[in-house]
Amino acid sequence: MFEVPSRQLLHGETPSQPYQRGVATKFGRFLGGNPRMQKQCRNTPPIFFSTHPVAVFPSPHRPATAETKTTYSHKTMFRIASRTAAAPARGAGKTRSFATVSPVTGATRSHKVVVVGGGTGGICASHQLLRSGRFAQDDIAIVDPASHHHYQPGWTLVGGGLKTAEELEKPMKELVDPKFKFYNNGVKSLNPEENSVTLESGDKVSYEHLILAPGIKIDYSSIKGLPEALADKSSLVSTIYGRDTVPKVFSTIQSLKQGTAIFTQPVGVVKCAGAPQKIMWMALDHWKRAGLYDGSNPSTSPINISFATGLPVMFGVPKYAATLERLRKERGVEGLFQHDLVEVNSGNVATFALPDGKGTVTKKFDLMHVVPKMGPHAFVKSSALVDATGFIDVDQATTRSKRFGNVWAIGDATNLPTAKTAAAITAQSPVLVGNLLRVMDGKDGGELTYDGYTSCPLITSYDKVLLAEFKYGGQPKETFGKLVDQSEPNRAFYHLKKDFFPWVYQNYMVKGKWGGPKGWISKP
Repeated sequence: MFEVPSRQLLHGETPSQPYQRGVATKFGRFLGGNPRMQKQCRNTPPIFFSTHPVAVFPSPHRPATAETKTTYSHKTMFRIASRTAAAPARGAGKTRSFATVSPVTGATRSHKVVVVGGGTGGICASHQLLRSGRFAQDDIAIVDPASHHHYQPGWTLVGGGLKTAEELEKPMKELVDPKFKFYNNGVKSLNPEENSVTLESGDKVSYEHLILAPGIKIDYSSIKGLPEALADKSSLVSTIYGRDTVPKVFSTIQSLKQGTAIFTQPVGVVKCAGAPQKIMWMALDHWKRAGLYDGSNPSTSPINISFATGLPVMFGVPKYAATLERLRKERGVEGLFQHDLVEVNSGNVATFALPDGKGTVTKKFDLMHVVPKMGPHAFVKSSALVDATGFIDVDQATTRSKRFGNVWAIGDATNLPTAKTAAAITAQSPVLVGNLLRVMDGKDGGELTYDGYTSCPLITSYDKVLLAEFKYGGQPKETFGKLVDQSEPNRAFYHLKKDFFPWVYQNYMVKGKWGGPKGWISKP
């Protein structure tokens, strides 16, 4: 998959030793004090931390496949990602029983804790609770209708041809610990007044404490004509936001040889607000490498690119928005700000709504990547747990419901005023779990607090990432900010995004053992 032309190798471009030691020490802390990982980090060659132009890039002419090989000109260019990604998880090879799947019987069951949602938030919080050692068999129940758990942050990599959707998923029954009761069913209603959840099967599940992490709904029908365009295999309309749709994305990018490509972002809440432009930057880099895009002279370029966003800026955090706006201009991308996609027709015409009732405009396109509108699930919106917008109303510091003391929530379905990302869960989940355990002990449930930390590794090309990290109010809260300028794209961060984060998620985070910038976490 990766080819390294020898003429581009950075021979002799070694940063100073103090700089190298500083980065290694900081990265060692990021890896949570794991001695083996810290040793690898200290031994990582200086080239890994270089901020010079990238020497590694993927072939732009083929998607990732099982047979695709990876080669590096420097065997230790990226030891952390390459070694750890190849290493088996602890306990690999051991026989493991599956979680108990509850049959439909019409009975009412009771558990100490019921977790609604088996996505990132639910699976992390439930396993962190279990690791406290305070729960017996079936004390904790997970409710989720899905057959598979997906590493959704990796779908941008699938769209760029760097991963396959299959390698980023795992059957739920294998992922859920056998000590849990697993209700492989959807939720019909939440009944906080009576401490119960009604399943779509009609069963009722009661609880002492409820954790809500159901995520949000991708509403394809919110854009007229979008479902039909996505289903049409001949159409170059795609989206990275669904398991069934993401495999189409890279093939559309490969298929376009000339014309206009539009990448959209809607007004309102979306999963990872940086993802809509991540796929655009990868497509741009692909076309540039193929000789199909010239950002220095867009008027003569075979392909032209537009970013149509319902927002007035490239990104919601000023520090990073400034860099992304500069890149947009340098790379010749047309900015269609405050353009909210409302319709796609079969003639490859997109209709955008303008703000303040100023009407609509239409744009012709040859390829379009669409981000649908998103919002709370119906069973969440209809409950007594939400605010006026339909999101679960929680204390932004403790993650505890403002209305019911035994209800907690994290993730996309909450009204926490921060970006909805998997990185946010690494900070939210330990706070929720710690506070819930204190309440179970009869203590105050507000000792641990969440400051809004979230992160968006913005891929800006096939070899660099701008690592945006911030908290409430859009204030930067950076892991490596004292060592490098995180507002500038960096090669090391690209390997974190592409290699390390998927590996640590699948082997540790889903087991409740990964705390993001805090590294590996101990028992609650």
